[in-house]
Amino acid sequence: MKAAGMASERGPVRAVLFDLDGTLVDSAPDIAASVNQLMAAYGLASHSPDAVRGMIGNGIERLVERAFAAHGLMLATRELDERRVRMTEIYGRNLIRLTTLRPGARQALAAAREAGAQIGVVTNKPQGFSRTILGHFGLLGQLRIVIGGDSGHAGKPAPDMLLAACDACRCSVGEAVLVGDSPVDAGAARAAGMTCIIVRGGYTGVAAERMGVGHVIDRLEDLEPILAAVRRAA
Repeated sequence: MKAAGMASERGPVRAVLFDLDGTLVDSAPDIAASVNQLMAAYGLASHSPDAVRGMIGNGIERLVERAFAAHGLMLATRELDERRVRMTEIYGRNLIRLTTLRPGARQALAAAREAGAQIGVVTNKPQGFSRTILGHFGLLGQLRIVIGGDSGHAGKPAPDMLLAACDACRCSVGEAVLVGDSPVDAGAARAAGMTCIIVRGGYTGVAAERMGVGHVIDRLEDLEPILAAVRRAA
């Protein structure tokens, strides 16, 4: 496994790794409904869908922490753990009610496959939840690896999950590309020494141009020519 932050020699693209929430799927409606069910359980007002979109990233614990903080409540460690468990149970019953594929998701996977790359998903969402969502949309069979936030690796923006995915795909970080939507993805790729492609319209208020990545696309359908450009630059 290549050490985080080390420069890597670029090679042909052998693996394309995708983030899940905000990149391949729009899960915010189900997440928002679950967050607001949790808020109601504690006698708190609901958050708007847009507000919840801004809370997504870094896993369920940070989501819960942000949802209560938005009401001015700073949770002690035991309180946060209790509410995280409750949120996990609620969301586990609401994974695929309102979640949809982002436009172009199937085309992006096809572009990676046609480029001769193995495909993986690397997400801070729990692994079982991720596999349920991917299976619901018939995507699991296309994937070499799914690594989630409870896989035992440090979550993004740490590079650990990306490095583990490269190990599973038997490629170097210089032969892999991460497709994501947020500074969390950009930071993980940067720490790993991996090329990152950011797709606009995800779960962040940070402009894509400010994330410090070499490639930004407006739509997932635009992935194919970017992969070609990365291959030519290798």
